[in-house]
Amino acid sequence: MKYQLKYLPLITGSFLTVLLLSGCALTKDYISLSYMPQSNVSKVVGADKVSVNVEVSDVRTIKDKVGAKKNGYGMEMAPIISQDDVGKTVQNAIEVELKNRGFHVAPGDITVVAELSKFYNDFKIGFWAGDAVAEVTMNIQVKNAEGGIVFSKLIDGQGTNPKIQLASGNNAKVALNAALNDAVAKLFQEPAFTESLVKSAKPSNASSKTPGPP
Repeated sequence: MKYQLKYLPLITGSFLTVLLLSGCALTKDYISLSYMPQSNVSKVVGADKVSVNVEVSDVRTIKDKVGAKKNGYGMEMAPIISQDDVGKTVQNAIEVELKNRGFHVAPGDITVVAELSKFYNDFKIGFWAGDAVAEVTMNIQVKNAEGGIVFSKLIDGQGTNPKIQLASGNNAKVALNAALNDAVAKLFQEPAFTESLVKSAKPSNASSKTPGPP
């Protein structure tokens, strides 16, 4: 009897974790993604003369699934589905940050191409609680009017929702939104990114004309 009591807290804790993390694991969860624009950003010198087109190529095999619920043993159960077009969400996030820095988002000589290869949350099951860990990966290229690549970088964003008690869509959503914010922040922290946009802009017809004789 003493042997059983000695291990009772351990058994109870493990059983409690299984119960908390496996609730409604067989039912699909639908979530709506959101992006929080960065605050206190500065205008980029020369950005007001640049028109940028943003294109997102979503190369993920499954477009709407952004995670899976898990039971208390770490086994994947029902999928977590985004109600939003994930590629469009990423595109809107990049466009917002470009506008906030003074760029014109419109068809022009310069195109920002984002190839989205990962937008996914995974639950890490712990003994007393778990973590929602999300990752957003995209390859960013800036192309000039001739189609030449003037900037290229792989961006990897991370987001975590720690110490959760349910491997649910709502908890995954927090981590996914954080990962998207992190990925976009890392992109705009690259000075070469915005520099490539400004340097690749063609001068307007008015400014490119050679002054005639007086």
